[in-house]
Amino acid sequence: LALRPGQGLVPLATAVGISLGEAHNAVSRLRRARLLRPDERRIVAPALADFLVHGVPYAFPGELGAESRGVPTAHAGPSLAHEFKGDPIVWASVDGRLRGQSLVPLYPAAPRLAGRVPDLYDLLTLVDALRVGRARERSRATALLRAKLVPAS
Repeated sequence: LALRPGQGLVPLATAVGISLGEAHNAVSRLRRARLLRPDERRIVAPALADFLVHGVPYAFPGELGAESRGVPTAHAGPSLAHEFKGDPIVWASVDGRLRGQSLVPLYPAAPRLAGRVPDLYDLLTLVDALRVGRARERSRATALLRAKLVPAS
């Protein structure tokens, strides 16, 4: 919804790889949390950005696991890879092209987003940088998330 305002539930569920019921429940939770405008299917961008930056790292802390082949995330994701070097972090996946320390994604279908919904994939990798990154990575991920979600007026 942040990337495609007003999108229906069926295209949303298909794009992100969840069931129609899960999409409906997610939209309902967004409304109850006041992260979605009550009269239309549009996010409240500043509130969502605040939740991602300040809430997600506490509500969904990242835990790094064993080395695995997978899809790059956090500082190895598309928006940060050119700025930060070091051992990559990946979502374990047989389709992955990189070996690195594994991180459980926020939802199971996330590794498939890189090829299907690249803009959402990019946002989720920035959220992972907030979950497991060092101070510089978190700071840069915060700035990029806010820029992508809250257009300058």
